[in-house]
Amino acid sequence: MRETFSLDDLRLIRAIGTAGTLTGAARLLKIDHSTAFRRLGAIEVRLGAKLFERARDGYTPTSAGEMAIATAAHVLAGLADLEQRLAGEDLRPTGTVRVTTTDTLVDLMAPILAEIRADHPGIAVELTVANQFLTLTKREADIALRPAAEAPEQLAGRRLAKVATAPYASSVYLGRNGEKPLAEYHWLGFDESLSHLRSARWMAAHLPAERIVFRADSLLALRSATRAGLGVAALPCYLADEVPELRRVASPVPEMEGALWLLTHPDLRKVARIRTVLDFVAGALSKRRGLIEGRDARSWQSR
Repeated sequence: MRETFSLDDLRLIRAIGTAGTLTGAARLLKIDHSTAFRRLGAIEVRLGAKLFERARDGYTPTSAGEMAIATAAHVLAGLADLEQRLAGEDLRPTGTVRVTTTDTLVDLMAPILAEIRADHPGIAVELTVANQFLTLTKREADIALRPAAEAPEQLAGRRLAKVATAPYASSVYLGRNGEKPLAEYHWLGFDESLSHLRSARWMAAHLPAERIVFRADSLLALRSATRAGLGVAALPCYLADEVPELRRVASPVPEMEGALWLLTHPDLRKVARIRTVLDFVAGALSKRRGLIEGRDARSWQSR
């Protein structure tokens, strides 16, 4: 065979196999009889094999023709299935969307995921809680929501808000210790795994080492220890301002400020289901921007 089949060739072979006559095949394909006759002849010449035996009552496939009909039917069915699936990807927000975020953002995300489910029942969200970008860059997730100073260059991202961080303590702790300079409080700090945080770097630069009486590898653990009255901790405002037992010891510290990023891989941002979730999350979090940026300052104003 000196050149490959065209799709028109495959459609003609399948149509003759279906109709059993050249006239019937031409009718199925909406072409005239002479065109069908000429094209079949050209296919057989090119192949060097006869695909159909001609008779008064119709066209009977040869053994080569039977193979050609079966293959044509299989290929054309596969292409039709692919076309349907791709059209569904482009037009309908359906399918699974894998989202990754940090443990500190789960409480913000959970109500949003419930709203997505209610508004877009065809989308199933899988949530992975992890503290690395690796799950996204390795294409193990579709979307990441993360606090970070900058977005990784290889990802497409939206900066949703600045992330404010302030010193917090429990009402009980402040009742026992009163107001004093920040460096004179007992502080709850970060272990080495969180030393990259801006708040950790601020503490290392501004606090005596002996004032740090507790360390943890989790902001949620630090929040729990702060609620228990162990001391003062630098916490994101979105994580602490809505906890009744906690109070801001000072206003948010500019040197601790980060940003909240909504990220995806550039190859995925135009996929309907991914775009739907990206837009939904961005819109929902815009309503909580005051909390994230430390402007909903109930605990600081009421102290």
